[in-house]
Amino acid sequence: MKEFDFKREQLAEKLGKLKSKTTTLSFLRVLSFFGIIGFFILSLSESPIWFILFFGTVASFVYLISSYNQLKDQEAIYSSLEKMDGNRQLRNSRNLKSFDAGLEFQSKSHPFSNDLDLFGDHSLFQLLNHTVSQEGKNKLASLLNSDFDLKKAAAFREAIDELSTKPDFLQAMESIGTSFYRDEKSIHSWINWLKTNEEEKSWIKFFAVLGPIGGIILMVLANLGIIPAGFYGIWVLVGMSFLAVVFRSLKRAGDEIPSRNQLKTYRYWMVELEKQEFQSELLQNVTPGFSNGNSKPSLLLEELDRLGLWIQNRINILYIPINLFFWTDLLLYIRLIKWKKNHGKLVSEFPEQLAFWEMLISLGTFQYELGGKGEIITIEKGIRGLEIAHPLLKPEIAVSNDFSQDSSTSIILLTGSNMSGKTTFMRTLGINCVLVNLGLRPFAAKFGFGNFQLYTSMRNTDNLGESISSFYAELSRIKLVIDRIEAGEEIFFLLDEILKGTNTEDRIAGSEALIRQVVDTKALGIISTHDIELAELENRISKVKNFSFHSEIHDQSIDFDYKLKEGACPSFNAHKLMELMGIRFQN
Repeated sequence: MKEFDFKREQLAEKLGKLKSKTTTLSFLRVLSFFGIIGFFILSLSESPIWFILFFGTVASFVYLISSYNQLKDQEAIYSSLEKMDGNRQLRNSRNLKSFDAGLEFQSKSHPFSNDLDLFGDHSLFQLLNHTVSQEGKNKLASLLNSDFDLKKAAAFREAIDELSTKPDFLQAMESIGTSFYRDEKSIHSWINWLKTNEEEKSWIKFFAVLGPIGGIILMVLANLGIIPAGFYGIWVLVGMSFLAVVFRSLKRAGDEIPSRNQLKTYRYWMVELEKQEFQSELLQNVTPGFSNGNSKPSLLLEELDRLGLWIQNRINILYIPINLFFWTDLLLYIRLIKWKKNHGKLVSEFPEQLAFWEMLISLGTFQYELGGKGEIITIEKGIRGLEIAHPLLKPEIAVSNDFSQDSSTSIILLTGSNMSGKTTFMRTLGINCVLVNLGLRPFAAKFGFGNFQLYTSMRNTDNLGESISSFYAELSRIKLVIDRIEAGEEIFFLLDEILKGTNTEDRIAGSEALIRQVVDTKALGIISTHDIELAELENRISKVKNFSFHSEIHDQSIDFDYKLKEGACPSFNAHKLMELMGIRFQN
């Protein structure tokens, strides 16, 4: 297979030259096709000598098709590289509207996914996802939603750090998928077919050899006048009885074998993987086996691709007369059964392995193009970071903060005026925890946390269909956290504007009760509130500490610095905000 050019330089110029070549090859291909038909008719009606030109034209036609397809594939690669450049600019500017939001993976019941914008509009999934298949997309979503596992994350980090040093490889893999993959057929059905043993009919081998030899002898004898031309019809009728035996098996194979676009994608991906030598243990373990006897995975897929092309085009107007005269379906059947017997079970593992690679390519590309460069801190318990920023905010406007919490401070009460940054800060902590759990570098100078599971309660809404109020929805979320905490699990929780759906007196009493309930457990957490009265708990409970965000109020504006400060918030801005929105207060 000719090597592709994956370089971005002068793409427009290279595309123009390619299109000119493909136009010329397309014209020559049409001429060859009509030449094949003409020479075949002359061979049957005039003299067998025309078969020399017939087979020569067939060879030329095959070569032209191969060359044309190769050029079209390269053209698709160039077009994909242009598209990838545009997508990179959109992601850099955090303009994510055009990307798949992964809405099918949203879940209000998940411990943290919905609150941290892992899926949906302007989500982490949109920033990360470079997959092309549904299987690859599912694997990335599953990893995003997975429980925290620092050991697994460390193995992924080693692999992703290595991949981020191979930008040419990442670019090649992504452009191949973008260029060729289409979810046109179910991969699961194909996998099941590959694993199914096919009953081999050994007697067919004899007739598979007899067909071409007998057909050639018959044509020679008929053209020499030794036997009448009517024997052609008898020969075809006899052959049809044998072709009927393999018809069902070949039809099923044609139905189950993936489209050429899918197989082409797998094959080209394998070619790129076969060029690589990986150092990390995870990458070595997930790389498909590159030898089955003497065959590489790409060669196995190439052979299946050729078989599939013949099998799926057996009703072609050019193939039908050849098949009826030379019984070529029998040869196809023998080759298919042999390939499936020798390689079917091995190849059935490729889609799963390559879907995993799609996920890795997404993570590696993100790390290379946009990812944080933070150092991972190893700590026993709690969470600590320097210059922590939110990955979904534009880097030029994101305000970073330092933060540290350990077992000496079980609960942090976060107070602050409206729009000062409380919720964004909590989401910043949570989403950076998710990045680390994925094996990515955090958006921070340094960041690390102990062995805990993350739970959040931020975006609680009512559900009219289930007659659930937003207050009840929040209580349900909090109950899930309490149940896990009281079961002895190590939990880090983020509760935003706690108990906001009830009156002030009940909210303060309920918040204090919850804090006292969890303060001496293994859990750590942050609770944001507008109730400044709760700040007094710092003086009454040793493991409670106040932090806050402030605002500076002017006559016609309010300024925010979005910087985390120790202590309770000294002033709030709701009154001024309402004035700025046009509400007039009586003096």
